[in-house]
Amino acid sequence: MPLPPPHQSSKPKTKKSPSSKIVPSDHNQHEKRGENYQANIPPSSPQEALKTRSAFEDLTNMSFQMNHETLYLAVKLVDHYLMEVECKKYKLQLLGCTAFLIAAKFEELYPPSVDELMYSCANIYCRHEIHAMEISILKALKFDINIPVAYHFLRRYASCIRCSVKTVILSRFICELTLQEYDYIQERASKLAAGSYLLALYIQKLQCLIPALECYSGYKASELHPLVRRLNMMLTTCSRGRLKTVYSKYSHRAFRKVAKIPPVKMWKLDLILNCNYETEGLAFW
Repeated sequence: MPLPPPHQSSKPKTKKSPSSKIVPSDHNQHEKRGENYQANIPPSSPQEALKTRSAFEDLTNMSFQMNHETLYLAVKLVDHYLMEVECKKYKLQLLGCTAFLIAAKFEELYPPSVDELMYSCANIYCRHEIHAMEISILKALKFDINIPVAYHFLRRYASCIRCSVKTVILSRFICELTLQEYDYIQERASKLAAGSYLLALYIQKLQCLIPALECYSGYKASELHPLVRRLNMMLTTCSRGRLKTVYSKYSHRAFRKVAKIPPVKMWKLDLILNCNYETEGLAFW
């Protein structure tokens, strides 16, 4: 039975994810580090922290088996910190590890200890260095680390839209690839999640579910088309890039090998995006 449309209210409310964690409201105008704040972050940074951003995957998935929320929040903490403080290149790994520790304390029931984090970093940093960086991050962000991340919205859409587990994992793969790219820092978390989900629906030929996505995300498919095209381009080149941690992770059978699903050919996607998905779009499949 299809779910009823969400209740419309003039007052923004917080939403709960399936894990019972509070998800910031998409259109909350009062959050200092909400989505409006994220939209003003420039798409590039002089800090050259690309390798540090990709290293979060190793910490999250291989060393500690943490939740996806921890990964997303850690990357956001690094991005927001680098917008406030200039960080030397040799301290980027320390910044990344400490941001991961803060995110784990915020998201995990049992976060790793400082000793465990030091061991995962081959003991190249001392305890006092990690503590000093932790204080620096929290002060720079004024202890405001409840930042909306795209994974919260992906979980919300997945709980509302009835589709296969493989499609949900595919949307997560697409969204997780964006963590390695500075080009997506400006995108709102909810829009990035909706664009990733929409592209997964196109790849899986599930255009019939697009109205449900529009209903629960608040975005029209036409609004997401430029973002979807960029995401598909990124998906086309991910297997040939320098950073293959995400690709290797989602190539595993535990994640249904979604990384090996071929993306939509760009010419075909352009045809679909230029048509009305309710009528002419289906003919191109």
